[in-house]
Amino acid sequence: MPPNTTAPSGDKPGKSGRKKGRRARLIVLVLVLAIVGGVTGGAYWSVSTVRSSFPQTKGSITLHGLSGPVDVKRDGHGIPQIYASSDADLFMAQGYVQAQDRFYEMDVRRHMTSGRLSEMFGKDQVKNDEFLRTLGWDRVAKQEYDKTLSPATKKYLQAYAKGVNSYLQGKEGKDISLEYAALGFTSDYKPRKWTPVDSVSWLKAMAWDLRGNMRDEIDRALMTSRLGPQQIKDLYPDYPYGRNKAIVQQGQYNALSKTFQQTGAATGSAGGGTGATGSASTHASTASTGSSSSSSSATRATLTSQLSGLRRVLDGVPTAVGVNGQGIGSNSWVVGGAHTITGKPLLANDPHLSASLPSVWYQMGLHCRSISAACRYDVSGYTFAGMPGVVIGHNANIAWGMTNSGVDATDLYLEKISGDGYLYDGKVRPFTSREETIKVAGGAPKKIVVRQTSDGMPLLSDRDGELVKVGRKAAVDTAAPDRGDGYGIGLKWTALQPGTSMDAIFAVDKAADWSEFRSAAAQLDAPSQNLIYADTKNNIGYTLPGRIPMRANGDDGSVPAPGWDSRYAWTGFIKQAALPYEYNPARGYIVTANQAVVDKDKYPYTLTTDWGYGTRSQRIADLIDSKIRGGGKISTDDMRQMQLDDSSEIAKLLVPKLLKINLADKDVRQAQKLLEGWDYTQDSDSAAAAYFNAVWRNILKLGFGNKLPKELRVKGQCLWVDKTDNTGPVDDDAKVRECGERDADQAQPDGGDRWFEVVRTLMDKPDSDWWKTPASGTRPKADNRDQLFARAMIDARWELTAKLGKDIDTWSWGRLHRLFLKNQTLGNDGSGMLQYVLNRGPWKLSGGEATVDATGWNAAGGYGVVWVPSMRMVVNLGDFDKSRWINLTGASGHAYSAHYVDQTGKWVNGGLLPWAYSEKAVGGATSDTLVLKP
Repeated sequence: MPPNTTAPSGDKPGKSGRKKGRRARLIVLVLVLAIVGGVTGGAYWSVSTVRSSFPQTKGSITLHGLSGPVDVKRDGHGIPQIYASSDADLFMAQGYVQAQDRFYEMDVRRHMTSGRLSEMFGKDQVKNDEFLRTLGWDRVAKQEYDKTLSPATKKYLQAYAKGVNSYLQGKEGKDISLEYAALGFTSDYKPRKWTPVDSVSWLKAMAWDLRGNMRDEIDRALMTSRLGPQQIKDLYPDYPYGRNKAIVQQGQYNALSKTFQQTGAATGSAGGGTGATGSASTHASTASTGSSSSSSSATRATLTSQLSGLRRVLDGVPTAVGVNGQGIGSNSWVVGGAHTITGKPLLANDPHLSASLPSVWYQMGLHCRSISAACRYDVSGYTFAGMPGVVIGHNANIAWGMTNSGVDATDLYLEKISGDGYLYDGKVRPFTSREETIKVAGGAPKKIVVRQTSDGMPLLSDRDGELVKVGRKAAVDTAAPDRGDGYGIGLKWTALQPGTSMDAIFAVDKAADWSEFRSAAAQLDAPSQNLIYADTKNNIGYTLPGRIPMRANGDDGSVPAPGWDSRYAWTGFIKQAALPYEYNPARGYIVTANQAVVDKDKYPYTLTTDWGYGTRSQRIADLIDSKIRGGGKISTDDMRQMQLDDSSEIAKLLVPKLLKINLADKDVRQAQKLLEGWDYTQDSDSAAAAYFNAVWRNILKLGFGNKLPKELRVKGQCLWVDKTDNTGPVDDDAKVRECGERDADQAQPDGGDRWFEVVRTLMDKPDSDWWKTPASGTRPKADNRDQLFARAMIDARWELTAKLGKDIDTWSWGRLHRLFLKNQTLGNDGSGMLQYVLNRGPWKLSGGEATVDATGWNAAGGYGVVWVPSMRMVVNLGDFDKSRWINLTGASGHAYSAHYVDQTGKWVNGGLLPWAYSEKAVGGATSDTLVLKP
């Protein structure tokens, strides 16, 4: 479907405009339903079939279980604000309203988290279900609900589930959403009741997507089949602390108290304490320094190409919020009142996640009519449909945002399997096992056995035939046990232990100051997030919560390692009091954008070896500093403009060099001239941005991509390469044809800011072997950096000629860099007509990889958009009603609802909607009011 031709504004539409819009949608809907009726074997979807699932937003509805009336006020974009007189009524109404708009999305999510997708979608999802059952997210969520969550949290979860089930009562699938009507043609699936555990499980899925460096751990191991230790180190350069500042800068590590302490006037719960807590694990985990000696000993075991089996399984698992762990990022920053027009803090946030339809976020306000012991919430922001509370937003006193910290909370390691057990310190320990039955729509059920170590760690290698052979060629020394048929692969992950993250959501939502905020945040054990803070009393802050493991012998978990040696057991977790934080720093602002949390030389514990490289964070800091140094004050719109900054930092490095390259071909020189005078911005209509990004893609392909093993290269890319054995390349003239195996949005080199740093480091080594590439057809070989740059410019010219035409005047970045919004189930795998009905796009986007306006693309796979700023917000602590927000899509998950993608056009153009908070402002913005009666 084509995108909206006009960008929706924040103004309330007039009656005539609404009527015209309804008529236009009705005409389109009738045409589509007529076509669908013709392609589904005579099945007919009437207009009433589609409209029957649209929510009632006016009048009144009786909900049994409420203690008093609840008002649901929706604005012109369908965004609800709920008013109640008790906490239980508030969260029950939240469940009801989210189910009205998004139940199909909620239902799919819970089937994913419980490994039951096959029940909805048939045999194609069995492999995914096997892996998800092995992880056991819903089992851990049930343990949390039964054992670790507070009574108040359980009460809220129960109320939420009651609200969802009130919505479901008496409804058939077609009354809930169009997707159920489509599933009804091929399945007898019926939605079941919602449970509190369904909500808790979603946090496990979120934690999985934001789990840290497991994919880098796998990739480093896979590289050993073709690259030596120094070459791998070249591709994982050190974090540039001197150039791209860490989040926490004004602090020091106090060796006496063993806690990282703020040198300023920190208050609240940031106290002392010992550096670690918890007992040592009963099982070994991964640990490695990543040094050149790591591949030569059992304690530094690395895997070869067999590890691609695990990677293949991981790539197939549906994502909750991210691109299977790749490209997960976000921007969030806060500026203190001394530097703002209002004299109070401004806080911005835009999480970078998968582009999905509907958006992963659901905007909502939860308001107690009066704050009391019976009703304690007055909060507004972004929620997850299927989970009570607000995840990111503000209440009457504070605002908060979050970005992924990237801390390493997962470890992979090899297991020596012996019969029904595994080797540990020379003795065989028995696995614990359970049988799982996977029901399959339209097919026979399948039974699997899940094996775990004594401390609950699942054996992932049971889920893929190739993984059974993992480690068959792993480099280990004579101290390692006999490999036999190979080693298994196990996973240790902090989120597989029951935690309190759901408690954290409710506690943050009602926190009134820094002390309460940090205490609430400390309960967020998984996923670990960078949390920024501001309050109406003019304080700003940052804190890092999370359950972060400590590893023995100074190892850092950067590569898989042996599980048979207790010397590599986790020794506990870093205490919350010892985790980095910052409060009212002298510079007057805090930026988090997935960069290093703290300088490694100033902090005693290893948080991860795989930070983002700080390109976005430093650009944001530079923009803020520039405004401050110029004597200006920062406004809400300044914050919005910073979110849209699309300057390319890698272009600033490379373009001066590219302009000095002598090129013989006049057509290539013509393209080169596009870079003259270019300001390095990546606007959608920029021809220079299109050509530069094509050159960048080809530099990466020629210099690095063609030298990587097939397991990392893009699927279908075939090369003649040197023959290898399990120790690396064979020193002879043998060549073999190898084809890439990885999906386009997962392949390497992806072009992110790690690759910025790789190239920056090699710029001073013009004769490095990385710059050498053979001739191909009529394209010349390269023996040094400048020759490779010339070759990349030639290849880019003809690549864009093929894609965009020979006339460079017609080129634009947006023609390459397009966003398609797809329903994540039937929009991907349904019939062509269903995809037409459910999907939207394309839109031509500005921005790019590792820019502040992070519309990500994978350089190995192409130019299409694979992740986006999933929402944007700017909170004004001086007047909450002057805050602004936007979502990627709209409030509704119903195709052909007026609110399906009614925010997308404004999002594309960088606009924000008014964000009403006070009762007066909400009343002025209200279009529809629904009263829920007991």
